[in-house]
Amino acid sequence: MDKRQLLIEEYLNLANEIILRNKPEMEKELQGFTLNELEVIEHIAKIPDPNVTKLAEAGYMTRGAISKLTKKLIARDIISTYQREDNKKERYFQLTENGKKINDKHERLHEKWLQRDASVFETMTKDEFDTVFRFIGRYRELIRNEKKEKHV
Repeated sequence: MDKRQLLIEEYLNLANEIILRNKPEMEKELQGFTLNELEVIEHIAKIPDPNVTKLAEAGYMTRGAISKLTKKLIARDIISTYQREDNKKERYFQLTENGKKINDKHERLHEKWLQRDASVFETMTKDEFDTVFRFIGRYRELIRNEKKEKHV
């Protein structure tokens, strides 16, 4: 098999294995929330002035999907909307107190998993990290440029 294809398959398999491994604990600790909802909550916590477009780009979802998810989260008092003084047309999102609690719980799970998997990262050298980051960066840049060219 071509090494390039094998590398992509191994990366995707690893990502799926991580998700499968973490999913039961995530579902138990954050019962009633889908992975997409948790991702939106996480992005709202991290992105400055998050709006539908920014959330769609960050989560690789459509704006329509983000609109549906945010409506559900608003109805559940997890997020709320606001407008900036300089832009009265655009709606932005922020976490409510309930949303902050969910996000904190989610972040604690990620920390727990990092600690659980620490032995893998402890053995990696700076050069190994740099190589992996360079590869991912180049690949993502290729995809971004391709996407830009299609929209021009």
